[in-house]
Amino acid sequence: MGEYDHISSPSFQPDKALHGSLVLQQTPESEMVQTNKMVVMSCEAKTSPSSTRIYWLRQRQAPSPDSCYEYLAFWDPTKGAVYSQEVEQKKLIVFPDRTRSILNLTSVKPEDSGVYFCMTIGSPQLTFGRGTRLSVVDVLPTTAQPTKKPTSKKKMCRPSSLETQKGPACSLLALGLLVAGVLVLLVSLGVAIHLQCLQRRARLRLLKQFYK
Repeated sequence: MGEYDHISSPSFQPDKALHGSLVLQQTPESEMVQTNKMVVMSCEAKTSPSSTRIYWLRQRQAPSPDSCYEYLAFWDPTKGAVYSQEVEQKKLIVFPDRTRSILNLTSVKPEDSGVYFCMTIGSPQLTFGRGTRLSVVDVLPTTAQPTKKPTSKKKMCRPSSLETQKGPACSLLALGLLVAGVLVLLVSLGVAIHLQCLQRRARLRLLKQFYK
């Protein structure tokens, strides 16, 4: 029995596993694509030698302690890609890239949705990456743009014709009052001079009569 024979069945349930370990750095965290598009996932073993086998698994339902994992494929340095019998090899490709393992899915369908995990087999436990949640939809949801409220332009109120004439009218009124005041002053001055002249004439007459 080979090293991977115990996970070669379509689904298995590991008894001892280390989930979400930083040892396996898996990207992306989530992906939403349209039907028939391509998806690329990567997994890097940080503290393991480059010859470490990295397995790819799929979990079709939401992760839970009772979830089952479906074995997909892994890369063997001597044999190349080793696929599960349930996998369509033209659609799923696994290949190495230095210390990373790349999983390439082509022409994805809605039934390909699920959480994809990379995994290494240790002693005595299995180590899992954080997982990549894949959602395959026919139409991508559109994010509604926030509607901008129309800004009302402030209208400049023009002054009425009466208001525009208020300034000049006030000026003319003040000028008229000033002229009237000057005239009254002149008339008063003239009256005072006239009275003074009359008083002077009256005195002269009295003096003439006294000295006769």
